[in-house]
Amino acid sequence: MADLFTVTAPLQVRYPDGTRHVVAECFPLREGEGLVYFEAFWHHRVPALSGIHRLEGHIRGEGPWKVGDAVLTLVGCQGTDPEMATLLAEWRDYLAQGAPGYPDRDRRLQLARVAGAAVEA
Repeated sequence: MADLFTVTAPLQVRYPDGTRHVVAECFPLREGEGLVYFEAFWHHRVPALSGIHRLEGHIRGEGPWKVGDAVLTLVGCQGTDPEMATLLAEWRDYLAQGAPGYPDRDRRLQLARVAGAAVEA
C-alpha cells in the first residue's frame, strides 16, 4: 500500500460537492484515523485557519485515497486538470521565490498540532 504521508508527488483533495484543494502539507491525526492538511496559499485566507482542514476517517486505498467523503489524488498533469495544475504551478513558483510571508516550519507544526495532527515540536 502506498503511504499517503510519504508520497512526494503533489496531491489534491476533492470533496463530494466539487470543492478541490491543492495540498501544501499533510499530517496524520493523533488518533490515527484521518489527516490534517494545509491547502496551497492557506496563509492568504481570512482567517488563515480556514485553509487548514481536518479529514476524519480511516484512510483507504493506495492512491487515490479516500478519507471520509473526500478523495485524495495526484494533481493531474499534461492538461488533465488545468485549474489544479495552474494552482500547483503558482504554488511552486511562490515557494521557489522564497515564499515571502509564509509561516516558518515551527509555526506550521504548531498550527497542525492545534488541528489534531500527530507532529513533534
